[in-house]
Amino acid sequence: MTTNAATNARTPIGVLVGFILVSLGAGAFGMLFIGADTWTWYASINQPSIAPPNWLFGPVWTALYIMMGIAAAMVWSRRAAFEGAAQAMALFVLQLILNAIWTPVFFGLQDPTSALAVIIILWCAIVATLISFWRIDSRAGALLIPYLAWVSFATVLNYQFAQLNP
Repeated sequence: MTTNAATNARTPIGVLVGFILVSLGAGAFGMLFIGADTWTWYASINQPSIAPPNWLFGPVWTALYIMMGIAAAMVWSRRAAFEGAAQAMALFVLQLILNAIWTPVFFGLQDPTSALAVIIILWCAIVATLISFWRIDSRAGALLIPYLAWVSFATVLNYQFAQLNP
């Protein structure tokens, strides 16, 4: 079921800000595992030809986390009207946890192969979340499409890192 005039709920600003901060917090959590030695390690490993410049990751992830937070707030605001909202929010939390785990595995453990397993599971969780969100509010689902696209690219990139650095 998608949003229509009868089911369109307003999202309180506090809920919106809260979900954006929670989403950004997942990214900040991962950064706790990045130290000076991490960048030395990363610079020393074989880089895939498709690897984007390092400066691109911060702005892209910030935008994606903000969109994720907005989408989650939209679904949360419609939870009373939709039976599947609790499941959709549980999927959102699951994918957010997996997202937060990837950075410590890849950078903290310096283990691209294990990180590949995490990102594949993350990708599946994003697809499930996107579908669940779309059924409640198509706009919320649409906000997750760029996230799915970026993680799809990141999965290929992670695979190449694992192949080049066994």
